[in-house]
Amino acid sequence: MDSSSTLEIKAIGHIKSDFPTKFGIPRQSGLCKNLLSQIVFESPYNTADAFRGIEEFSHIWVIWGFSDNAREVFSPTVRPPKLGGNERRGVFATRSPFRPNPLGLSCVKLERVIRSDNGIILEVSGGDMKEGTPVYDIKPYIPYADCIEEADGGFGQRHSGDRLKVEVRSDLMELVAPEKRSALTEVLSLDPRPGYQDDGQRVYGFEFAGLEIKFKVNGDTLTVTEIYAV
Repeated sequence: MDSSSTLEIKAIGHIKSDFPTKFGIPRQSGLCKNLLSQIVFESPYNTADAFRGIEEFSHIWVIWGFSDNAREVFSPTVRPPKLGGNERRGVFATRSPFRPNPLGLSCVKLERVIRSDNGIILEVSGGDMKEGTPVYDIKPYIPYADCIEEADGGFGQRHSGDRLKVEVRSDLMELVAPEKRSALTEVLSLDPRPGYQDDGQRVYGFEFAGLEIKFKVNGDTLTVTEIYAV
């Protein structure tokens, strides 16, 4: 492979998120509209001139890295978790993080542009990235070109409308910051478990906003069993 077929890219920033690990994060962007995160840019990319006019757009594309999922050996097929984890599909027919080049693409809503002493920070909603995720580029979302109304979502649409009923005792929910409660409920309703796990007695857990969230799922109902600080 000659040098013209390779490309060296560098991170221009990173994600600041309530998820320190990948378990619990929505599997697609845009599903949790109340879930806020920030894109913090590094010098020299954090200059205001680089973002001139960005406020005119409601949404942006984020190109980022699957920093926890790099593989040395290419596998042409993967097991999508929402298809039960046992059915193999071609890697290029999925959004699996295990790719030849571990790049992710997310469409998020631009909530506000923060001008700080350290330069520009973008606050966005609907993200699906964990704390510290490297960001390689951003581009504006342009509806007339990016929205294809007649598009077919293939097998990816199979569980697109699935939502769990979420039950949380009031004393547990009081441990969650008020501004983060709706986001947490959205995250839980999407069922963070792998699709091949369906044990109603098993307790699952993930970290969110400095808290450990423990839960069980029985049928179409998710019940939070514990919430405590970590």
